[in-house]
Amino acid sequence: MRIIPAIDIIDGKCVRLSKGDYNTKKIYNENPLEIAKEFEAHGITYLHLVDLDGAKSKHIVNHKILDQIASKTALKIDFGGGLKTDDDLRIAFESGASQITGGSIAVKDPDVFKAWIQKFGPDKIILGADAHHEKIAVSGWQEESDKELIPFIQEYQKEGVSYVICTDISKDGMLQGPSFDLYARILKETKDLKLIASGGISTFDELPKLEDLGCEGTIIGKAIYENRISLKQLEDYILSKA
Repeated sequence: MRIIPAIDIIDGKCVRLSKGDYNTKKIYNENPLEIAKEFEAHGITYLHLVDLDGAKSKHIVNHKILDQIASKTALKIDFGGGLKTDDDLRIAFESGASQITGGSIAVKDPDVFKAWIQKFGPDKIILGADAHHEKIAVSGWQEESDKELIPFIQEYQKEGVSYVICTDISKDGMLQGPSFDLYARILKETKDLKLIASGGISTFDELPKLEDLGCEGTIIGKAIYENRISLKQLEDYILSKA
């Protein structure tokens, strides 16, 4: 299972929110590159980079930070937040993203999102399936749609999607543990899905459980920043799998 730390960006700074609420913003570092380099120094090779300004303004905003991290580390970065147009995607890939995550666009403009899957292939395009009470949420989680989570994933698997990041918004940033039951159900009701668990990770012990469920990766945010999980623990975990 891949370990994928998260860096969320507002105003060029590394922040965390709780349940996607911008009013709960807490700044952890003024310099995201510093954090990315620290991750890399501990043997981490993947990064989940979220442009929260982009999510709010509905177009890419913090691509310079993406470019900076991509050019000064060897991290494989998946980038999301506000990607709405072909031009946003071009900027993201030119700035060094290995993959992009599309969430709101997959609900609001499915034709565009499907065209991206066709053009770039399933290894480059991740479906962001972020849900509240199993209904897909959009626009930086400010709105709930009428889309049911599991049928939404199944629908996009038919279009070729293989990577899905699923965040249970009620868990995000709360440090109360991830949605094990939900992930188990998703994996049971889908086939050959590369499911990346996100939201609620609070202790190191949860990681082997997610791996046992069959998650392909897990995104860890606040647990790292609040020192609930140490980078040394993650380094040892990664080395034990090598």
